[in-house]
Amino acid sequence: MNKKISFGKISPNFGQNSQKIEATGTISTFGPPKAIEAVEDDTEAQLMKTVMGISSFGKKAKVFDIKEMVEQVKATAKEITNAPAEDRLEESEDDDGDGDTEEEDEDLIGPPIPKDLTPTNESKVVSKAKASDSDSDDGSEEDTTDQLFIPCSHEAQMVHGTKAVTAISLDPSGARLASGSVDYDVSFWDFAGMDSNMRSFRTLQPADNHPIRGLYYSSTGDLLLVISGASQAKVIDRDGFEKLETVKGDMYITDQARTKGHTAGLLAGCWNPLVKEEFLTTSADGTVRTWDFYEGGNHHKQIIKCRAQNGLKVSPTSVSYNREGKVIACGCADGSLQLWDFRKSSVAPAMQIRKAHQPTEVTSIRFSHVGDNLLTRSCDETMKLWDVRNFKQAVHEVSDLFTRYDMTDAIFSPNDAVVATGISLRKGEKSGMVLFYDTSNFQLVRKMQVTESHTIKLFWHPKLNQIFVGTGNGLIKCYYDERRSLRGATLCAVKVHRKTQHSEVMSTQQVITPHALPLFRQERRKTSRKQMEKDRLDPVKSRRPDLPITSGQGGRVASSGGTLSSYVIRNLGLSKRVDDDQDPREAILKYAKDAEENPYWITPAYSKTQPQACTSKYTENEEPATKKSKTE
Repeated sequence: MNKKISFGKISPNFGQNSQKIEATGTISTFGPPKAIEAVEDDTEAQLMKTVMGISSFGKKAKVFDIKEMVEQVKATAKEITNAPAEDRLEESEDDDGDGDTEEEDEDLIGPPIPKDLTPTNESKVVSKAKASDSDSDDGSEEDTTDQLFIPCSHEAQMVHGTKAVTAISLDPSGARLASGSVDYDVSFWDFAGMDSNMRSFRTLQPADNHPIRGLYYSSTGDLLLVISGASQAKVIDRDGFEKLETVKGDMYITDQARTKGHTAGLLAGCWNPLVKEEFLTTSADGTVRTWDFYEGGNHHKQIIKCRAQNGLKVSPTSVSYNREGKVIACGCADGSLQLWDFRKSSVAPAMQIRKAHQPTEVTSIRFSHVGDNLLTRSCDETMKLWDVRNFKQAVHEVSDLFTRYDMTDAIFSPNDAVVATGISLRKGEKSGMVLFYDTSNFQLVRKMQVTESHTIKLFWHPKLNQIFVGTGNGLIKCYYDERRSLRGATLCAVKVHRKTQHSEVMSTQQVITPHALPLFRQERRKTSRKQMEKDRLDPVKSRRPDLPITSGQGGRVASSGGTLSSYVIRNLGLSKRVDDDQDPREAILKYAKDAEENPYWITPAYSKTQPQACTSKYTENEEPATKKSKTE
């Protein structure tokens, strides 16, 4: 049965453009758009009803009036274009609310809510405004408190030694801490392996008899740069084994660019934050040299010569990379700040300030983690904040910060909202402190008392959220918060130190046979204390030394030894006593009678060949005639 189905054109003007198309079949036509109905074929419907035994095929198809729908769309479009923005928002809220209510009415269970209790649109807007204002106020207060948060509710103490701790560094993961001091020692601390005693697991002297000025972990945490008073920097691994030592330069060459390494003691150093194998060192010879770890330290990569205002060389006492690892900031001994950009030239600094501080050493220089701020600390008792984009004068400055060490730190917090520095003790003062300032206005936020000595080095770890302070009496203080600090000192602060006890477990099993014969019966094992007392009496198990000889002669030589010399001494030399006061001739002649009666050595050997002895014909008193004296 072939049925032809055709469709007319559909457009907004259905009355003019539509064409009536009559269909000759069971399906009706799509005619003028008064209504579009899906009509069922009576014959087929009746046939299917009789075959399947049902009365109908469900609900009738819905009817859509397209003309009315188009008019509604036009009307709403005009209203939207003419209505202001506030009306649009209210209408959209009303539309959303109506749609939601319609959907909720369909699934509503129980009696509906009275209309008197429903809030009006004005009350909704007022309540939303109040809620937004309260949220913004609370959020601003919470944000400020979070930004200026300092973890110092709890503290832990580690003892490095008795002298000033001048270097502190933590690896990026926060698992290990390395500390250096003027006593030439470098100590390694493992937080996961320590208990509440806080003892280091390794101490070594990587630079012989040179004080440690700086320790710096690489960006990967597997290498540690050691800056000491020597002219050669060293790189060691996490366990303290040496991996690299930079070459020493020739001190008799005037041009420092022609020497392969530093010719004077080192002052500072750091790793490149992006290039993991590159690090730099500064020295009292007035140069900053960059090195490549994989080249073995045989020659520097690049060199920077720091010059004073008069053209002479000046020592860079502190140095730092920016976060991109392209710009190097140097604080020099004449109080100047010099910024070098390797992308341009290493002959002259890209920016510099000659009188940033008074002509004393700049103890610390740090770039901010985010932004273009630069923090400097100097021995002129000041700390200044600079903006690299306007590098003419300091943005903020704090004075009266006394320091005795040229390694005193000034650091940024992990979110750059707070800066911190340590101060040394003056005469009459009893407690060293760490001062925290707000970066935006340099107002003092907090004073934290550390110990009865100077505070020198600071390290604020971003992952652990803990502050480590190196002091002048050999202590390392760790400050943390119970809720906001993670791992680090919190791991070992709760571990109780337990004394090791010797195990009483026997390695072999004992079979107890009470009815065995005496030959095969084993002694029952005693407790460890009784067994120890019994072993103490055994000279072999207790390794008792030989007792002194109180009788006999010859000492221990006569009763010990298995060599030929000991045998000769034991049997011949010391077997018989020799009287020193006896006449040697008498001692020999007393054996003459025994030798005649019992010959043993000489006489039997010459018994066959010995000639017969001829006795003299003269007596003892007689003399031969030839020897008689002449008498006249």
